[in-house]
Amino acid sequence: MHSSTTTATSAPKPGLLINRDFALLWTGGALSVFGDFIFDFTLTVWVTVSLAAHQAWAPLAVSGVLLAVAVPTFVFGPIAGVFVDRWDKRRTMLVMDALRALLIGLLVLATNVVPLTFLPFLPDGRIPLAGQLGILYAVVFLSAICSQFFGPARMALIRDVVAEPYRAQATGISQAVQMLALVIAPPLAPLLYLATGAQWAISINALSFAASFLLVLWVRAPQAATSQVAGQSPNFLREFFAGLGFAFRNRTISALIISVAIVMFGASAFNALDIFFVLHNLHTSVALYGFLSAGMGLGSIVGALLAAALAERIGLARTLSLSMFILSCLMLVYTRMTNFVPAAVLMAVVGIFQAALNVAVGPLIMRVTPRAFMGRVMATINPTVGLVSLLGTVVAGYLAGTVLAGFQQTVFGITFTTFDTVLGGGGILIVLGSLYTVVRLGWRDPAPVDEPTPTDTVAAPADAPAPLPANLVPME
Repeated sequence: MHSSTTTATSAPKPGLLINRDFALLWTGGALSVFGDFIFDFTLTVWVTVSLAAHQAWAPLAVSGVLLAVAVPTFVFGPIAGVFVDRWDKRRTMLVMDALRALLIGLLVLATNVVPLTFLPFLPDGRIPLAGQLGILYAVVFLSAICSQFFGPARMALIRDVVAEPYRAQATGISQAVQMLALVIAPPLAPLLYLATGAQWAISINALSFAASFLLVLWVRAPQAATSQVAGQSPNFLREFFAGLGFAFRNRTISALIISVAIVMFGASAFNALDIFFVLHNLHTSVALYGFLSAGMGLGSIVGALLAAALAERIGLARTLSLSMFILSCLMLVYTRMTNFVPAAVLMAVVGIFQAALNVAVGPLIMRVTPRAFMGRVMATINPTVGLVSLLGTVVAGYLAGTVLAGFQQTVFGITFTTFDTVLGGGGILIVLGSLYTVVRLGWRDPAPVDEPTPTDTVAAPADAPAPLPANLVPME
């Protein structure tokens, strides 16, 4: 049968969305990201102003939502990586999108918008408060489990359908739409909730997963890589430790895990205490707090679009190291800010370099990871980042609330108080993590993994001949 594959070296430079298959994945991802952000912010508002309104346990109820997301990342993330590497990536994405659409759609019932009078244990047809919270936590928990399978499968599939020279571009435009959602969703979600209730935000998210399902269904995926060795039966522990061993033996992957862990531990202080820093150190009303995120989001859009070209010119490793080091220095400067406007401008600049960092990380991982290990590598990195972030948040909160509560000290004419001191410590950790990245990764891109390209992967621009349909490709 005639092969229509075009090699990356002979193909003309692709368009913005690179090729047909990536365009479908990008569109599905964009819809899901907007749905997720609106959904996430709406849940916080719903719990705060309705389900737990005027209750002393309201912060605990909101924390329960975050915990329902965090636990599956730690517990199921490493497990999911083994099965993602075994299974067909496109089929895995389809199943997880379908499950999430169904789960999120069922959450509409917890809003009591539809009386459930046919249930004998609900005589008035309304689910009580405890039941509403229980359903909410269960849906978020189960959806988060699905995400542990979907995310690595999506990254592995992008690795297959996008040729290596164009992966930074693919990551850049994906980051840009994610940051655009971060700018739009926070102010939109509360307005949508106040105008229509939680059911519409929930429905929008469910429909976004359904749309993603249809778009992934049209992707012409190559034959899936498998973690199975010929002649060996599946063995979870063997495959799990093989993936863990690869991640920590590979110089690039192990360097990224350690440096990102250090950086995220420091950055967690900013995530936990930034709102207090804004109130006490920037002397600003809480009403303006959201504009810092919006400014950072706008900067990230610019950075994501520029970073792909930068990475192509100077290399992925150099883009990552430079952007991480500059970002760490900017975060230290931020901790000494005392005025809101300069701080907002600085955070917009921070967004540029954070986007550049994010654009370089994904393609760098793809460059050194064999197809059969992609799921397990991502299932090592993501839980590590999540766990370190959680620990960093706890430590920062403990220091600010106990050890350094009410702290004020002047050294060489510089005054240090509770929140800028804790954030400054976090900033120093970010600097150390960035220096480790520079030393360990250096300035040269590692050699790409030596393995054959899938024969039916599209590496050419969107106007190149289409590859074989997915239904002609044998599945695992």
